[in-house]
Amino acid sequence: MAYGFSVFWLPMTKLVTEADPAMCANLGFFAQLFSTACNWTVPAVNHIFETFIAMLGISAAIWGGWLEHAGPRKAGFIAALCWGGGLVIGGIGVSMHQLWLVYLGAGVLGGIGQGLGYISPVSTLIKWFPDRRGLATGFAIMGYGGGAMIGAPIAVALMQKFTQGSVPGVAATLVCMGVIYFIAMCAGAFGFRVPPTGWRPLGWTPPAESSNKLITHRHVHLSRAWKTPQFWLIWMILCMNVTAGIGVLSMASPMLQDVFGGRLLGLDSSTVLSTAQKAAIAASAAGLVGLISLFNSLGRIFWASTSDFIGRKTTYFVFFALGVLLYCSLPSLGHLGLAAAFVAAVCIILSMYGGGFSTVPAYLSDIFGTQMVGAIHGRLLTAWSVAGVAGPFLIAAVRQAQLDAGVAKNLVYDRTLYILAVLLVVGMICNFLVKPVKENALMTEQELEHERSLQHEAAAISAHAQDAARGRFGATGLIAWTLVGIPFLIGVWIAITKAAALF
Repeated sequence: MAYGFSVFWLPMTKLVTEADPAMCANLGFFAQLFSTACNWTVPAVNHIFETFIAMLGISAAIWGGWLEHAGPRKAGFIAALCWGGGLVIGGIGVSMHQLWLVYLGAGVLGGIGQGLGYISPVSTLIKWFPDRRGLATGFAIMGYGGGAMIGAPIAVALMQKFTQGSVPGVAATLVCMGVIYFIAMCAGAFGFRVPPTGWRPLGWTPPAESSNKLITHRHVHLSRAWKTPQFWLIWMILCMNVTAGIGVLSMASPMLQDVFGGRLLGLDSSTVLSTAQKAAIAASAAGLVGLISLFNSLGRIFWASTSDFIGRKTTYFVFFALGVLLYCSLPSLGHLGLAAAFVAAVCIILSMYGGGFSTVPAYLSDIFGTQMVGAIHGRLLTAWSVAGVAGPFLIAAVRQAQLDAGVAKNLVYDRTLYILAVLLVVGMICNFLVKPVKENALMTEQELEHERSLQHEAAAISAHAQDAARGRFGATGLIAWTLVGIPFLIGVWIAITKAAALF
């Protein structure tokens, strides 16, 4: 839902019907946190997104080690409490018109729920599917990328239902969605099981250690992993990939409108646009947002599963090399008026943005082993926190500087895109430098046994669960895939419908 939270921004600016324009005109951000008499501004509320992305990385880093010991069920349940409860508290904050409470609930508490909810399935699935780590993590993280396609339409429908007069139904929607998310996330959390030590899929034999030096068959403890150069190189890889991707993600809709304008409707660039034509251009931009959601989600499963065959290092090389070419081509495509090619390039870029998220857990498990991959992944997500704040800030600052310098609107993104391409070159260099960890960083057999003894969840598993995990697809699997698949396919259909406006 994080990627779909923008559906709340405009409705949250229309909650006070009798606000005094003169009194509210120059109200600063901190004053808006406590004001009940003035409407909030869009800049004041959209920092909620940055807050829960920052808290996602911080909470995953702090409690990742605890998750490995407490187990994914407990972590998943607490994630449900935090995210669902955070939305409820946010809804109460909206009803009281106290913005600080919305930040505390949806931003801080919700961000903690996102952090724990993000890493718990990843840590578990990697251990169940040692033969297809990329595919397994791709499915898990595709859920995060695709969640907005399900949650955003539900939020819009609920706000319409709960609207009273001219006041949008934001408060009731947040409370209602908090309850829905709590139930759905609990269903997922209580379905988790930890595989027994030495678990292997039926008929699979681990490859020889010499076949790929970058894939370790041992394990590195969290306390050592984050001190290795490999950890910080992968941290930079993720940070550069996310900073560049979120830069495009944050400005995709206005960029399409500014760069092409009336040319999206087949008009000359000098044509003065009517209100109806501006609405049609905005609809096309909304279609781009729908396509981005789709490619962001599907790219996670495509690239992560591809990495099982070509390797994680090679996959990231493709991200950076192809990314540099696409980012550098976007200004030229805009100048030439090639809107279709421009949109296609943006979609590929966003597929690699999503693919970077889903491939990195498998990259970590290759380098550091699977025993503490959830905790290590949690520490690494601080790169996302940094990129989630720095990326949009960088893009907005460069764009504004260009506008202040008198650069035409359709050209203000050129320099920004070249800067993002340079960031990808930095990521490519870091990826090239990744090597296997040294022997002295690996856990001994005694250290590994001690670490396993700290796990609170029993690793014993029933024969029925083993059969299900080995591919004997029964009624439980059918029900689970139906509950997940139908909403996701509805979300895909909505995204495709919106994208049709582009054509």
